[in-house]
Amino acid sequence: MTGKDGLERRIAVGRGDAPADLVLRGARTLDLVTGALLEGDVAICDGMIAGTCAAYEGVQTRDLSGLTLVPGFIDTHLHIESSLVTPFEFDRCVAPHGVTTAICDPHEIANVIGAEGIRYFQRASEHTLMDIRVQLSSCVPSTHMETAGAALSAADLAELRGHPSGIGLAEFMNYPGVIHRDPDVMDKLRLFEGGHVDGHCPQLSGRDLNAYIAAGISTEHEATTAEEAREKLQKGMRVLIREGSVSKDLHALQPLLTERTAPYMCLCTDDRNPLDIGEEGHLDYMIRTLIGLGTPALAAYRAASLSAAEAFGLKDRGLIAPGKRADIVAVGSLEACDVRAVFCGGVEATAEAFAARGTVAPVARRSVHARALEAEDFRSGANKAETDVIGIMEGKILTEHLREDIAVEDGDKRPDPARDLIRIAVIERHGKNGNIATGFVRGFGLQRGAIASTVCHDHHNIACVGVDYADMALAANRLGEIEGGFVVASGGEVLAELALPVAGLMSLEPFETVRASLEQLRRAARGLGVTLNEPFLQLAFLALPVIPALKITDRGMVDVVKFEIIA
Repeated sequence: MTGKDGLERRIAVGRGDAPADLVLRGARTLDLVTGALLEGDVAICDGMIAGTCAAYEGVQTRDLSGLTLVPGFIDTHLHIESSLVTPFEFDRCVAPHGVTTAICDPHEIANVIGAEGIRYFQRASEHTLMDIRVQLSSCVPSTHMETAGAALSAADLAELRGHPSGIGLAEFMNYPGVIHRDPDVMDKLRLFEGGHVDGHCPQLSGRDLNAYIAAGISTEHEATTAEEAREKLQKGMRVLIREGSVSKDLHALQPLLTERTAPYMCLCTDDRNPLDIGEEGHLDYMIRTLIGLGTPALAAYRAASLSAAEAFGLKDRGLIAPGKRADIVAVGSLEACDVRAVFCGGVEATAEAFAARGTVAPVARRSVHARALEAEDFRSGANKAETDVIGIMEGKILTEHLREDIAVEDGDKRPDPARDLIRIAVIERHGKNGNIATGFVRGFGLQRGAIASTVCHDHHNIACVGVDYADMALAANRLGEIEGGFVVASGGEVLAELALPVAGLMSLEPFETVRASLEQLRRAARGLGVTLNEPFLQLAFLALPVIPALKITDRGMVDVVKFEIIA
């Protein structure tokens, strides 16, 4: 109920003059302002909290005796596509972990099909149980050094504004474009001037950082050291502590999160797949890990909810208090963050509630348009031994810029698994130009076979690593047959695969099925000698030319520090 009648009814419920829709009884409530544990019922009316700290009657009563209520968790930056499932399966997978608001940037699908990908997420947000907030993607493509499936101008973004799910402009990854005042960049910043703009400026400091923040950019999730995060906090940015499937910054930034800094720090996952969610959790995992490392519980829960709400202007949530949205999580203990029940806008996240949601049709089917590949396509022609090599740093999307001598034999530099020097290739798959770039990477441990993926940030071409060119061609060609996804091949056979037919990024299967397929893929990869815990997303980030130091796109090897293609 909305309008005058709804408003009057909420007031009546708060005063005890009318029954609530739902009363949560028997639990204590964590007050994120004082840190106190409050006694009394929580009365919910029309999805809003009408009363706390008193006795209430309701149409329905939920006994939560012995539990503690905390505000629903807010993931302040993520790409739902990286969960490898649709927004509806993401909702079903993650809400039970206490996440009641997800602030997403759909730039993965936007790089494949443009504005229609963002509209798909906007439509989906109208039906999910959790509140999915859809930021407008700022950098499609992320740079001029890659071939994406689409491009979004300031005029395109203007047409996408006004949807109820919107907050502002998503992470501005082209930080060189900001500090050097690129005209297209300035058009987008002017469009959102005075509004919310998310940041992305890894290792930026000093005057360049000042210039970036002066553009009106207010958040940062790319800080990977306490020193970097401290400078950004001191210059007024809200720092989002990130713990994804590849980017793992929690342990490095945890010492900074105190009751003093908690109002200015938030939590995010950025990219986390269903296998890691199943094995560890989501924001609930981050909270209990932070507390286990010595962070005060009040600081951890503030960062997970109230601080996040304030950083993104969501004034209707973040506290369990009258007048706030009824996003509530019941935990067994604050330290364990063991979620027992979740309420999204007053609706409990149960199997029945998920089944009752509406849905929207998937988009971007049959999006892989790469030409048929042969083993010879993966040769690396060169006339000198000195070679630029991407050095993987496990647990980070930052890479090292290594240089190794690799002998030229018959006009080709061959992979050398004994030195952990394996071929990497990026193949344009949007039907634009047929580009293929090859290079070398160290850190996989691969001894034979190949791995290929259409999850390839952010342009989402085909990324492939291998020591056998025929297996690389087999794996890459198989991606076209299954409409994108992941493939592991060896000895002329496909050993494991996961089809991601929605834009080559998301499965149409339940998250449980995706999780099982990821387990098979990891086993297959380890059977080929791979030593990385998460080889598939690690591979995907090797093609992202806005994260230092050395990356590769379909146009060649990219020195991100110099922001130029070098080979």
